[in-house]
Amino acid sequence: MAMTAANYFTTGSRCTSQGSSLCYQEFQVSGFLRLQPKPQRTQLSRQQFGIRASVVSEVEEKKYASEDAYSSLSQVCAVLGTQWGDEGKGKLVDILAERYDVVARCQGGSNAGHTIYNNEGKKFALHLIPSGILNENAICIIGNGVVVHLPTFFEEVNRLETSGVDCRGRLFVSDRAHLLFDLHQTVDGLREAELKGSMIGTTKRGIGPCYASKAIRNGLRVGDLRHMDAFREKLVNLFRDAASRFKSFQYEEKQVEAEVERYRVFANRLGPYITDTVQYVNEAYRQKKKLLVEGGQATMLDMDFGTYPFVTSSNPSAGGICTGLGIAPRHIGDIIGVVKAYSTRVGAGPYPTEIHGDIADRIRDAGYEYGTTTGRPRRCGWLDMVALNYSCQINGFSYLNMTKLDVLSCLPNIRIGVSYKSKNGKTLSSFPADLQTLEEVQVEYEDLPGWEVDISKIRRYRDLPSAAKNYIDRVESLVGIPIRFIGVGPGRDAMIVKD
Repeated sequence: MAMTAANYFTTGSRCTSQGSSLCYQEFQVSGFLRLQPKPQRTQLSRQQFGIRASVVSEVEEKKYASEDAYSSLSQVCAVLGTQWGDEGKGKLVDILAERYDVVARCQGGSNAGHTIYNNEGKKFALHLIPSGILNENAICIIGNGVVVHLPTFFEEVNRLETSGVDCRGRLFVSDRAHLLFDLHQTVDGLREAELKGSMIGTTKRGIGPCYASKAIRNGLRVGDLRHMDAFREKLVNLFRDAASRFKSFQYEEKQVEAEVERYRVFANRLGPYITDTVQYVNEAYRQKKKLLVEGGQATMLDMDFGTYPFVTSSNPSAGGICTGLGIAPRHIGDIIGVVKAYSTRVGAGPYPTEIHGDIADRIRDAGYEYGTTTGRPRRCGWLDMVALNYSCQINGFSYLNMTKLDVLSCLPNIRIGVSYKSKNGKTLSSFPADLQTLEEVQVEYEDLPGWEVDISKIRRYRDLPSAAKNYIDRVESLVGIPIRFIGVGPGRDAMIVKD
């Protein structure tokens, strides 16, 4: 695939450490990276031009190392979250998207989200559409495992097209994906209110109720929009089901009719986007096209493996790739796990390494830890190696991408949670499923010195402060998986490739 000039920057909207010219909340794009064909390098140039050539060669070597690290990834590659979400997956996806022919989402809905910037510094907030949409040569797929709220979908399409990003012929939605209606969002709020003091802390985007409709087999799929004659009856069943479950959910016949007419309009507009994506993805694989899978949420929010019931309603772990896209497990090559240099969590649920007070505030402010989708402040904590090892065990990651390392530059000392002990003092051998046990664990920490200097402009691993490298090396040794990519700032170029 030819490289394009769809060069853009990514941010989790957060502020860097002191001394940096970029800010995670807002930063100026003073230029943009242009990808060029790799020039031929010869030993003659170094000999002929001496010191100057040596300096140029060092710059080129860094560039080639990055290109090789990205371009050498497998035909089918996935980028997944390892923690409780918000790890900054979008940045690596955006970098890789230029090297892949197809970028696909396999699960979740509009509860996922990140912000990307094009080469002119214009911001795009995406919640449903894969981030590869800014790469004009990439095909973007919303797979069968995603739940699709069409008003949100068309809002994103409209914003993109108004900004000059053409989605026609490049964006496809699975005919097997389930439709998320406004009534699902209403039910989501009613369910949270019903739980009162035991609220899950959902985004109230209707994700859980939509997956519930799918599970009890009364949901509507995108393909049902091709048969509007039967659509009304199926939609009535959804309204009736909600009304029977919640006394405060009341509706009139005219509401149903209005929704049917609304979706009749959607059906006409969505027609060109509807595709058998299972066939499309597998045919692309057969033709040796490169496929990048963009995960939403993260493993510790997985319906089966996360801190249930304080989880999302899908499988953001590796298994969700197969069930959400219809691709065979043996076709999946590299799986990259994205891990924040510390940890965060939104909403309720156990969080063993959570910290409070001044240190938590400093991390939250430096990292601008507020949700892209909800704007909610995130809970902050130290890196939890028990949870990370558990996540790595489940997913079988090839490499890790550590993000937001620069945020820790504001701290004189940094802690790593290395093990759990039960209340009777016994070291736990694995991440517990029982929430009471998890709430009661005592975390054993290792303390490492901080580096307290701005690292946001560093682009080579060897140029990092010794304390920063020691931190990375220690995490790497505890998890047993190479940390190949290291994020040191919000800019798209603020990524170090570690050989």
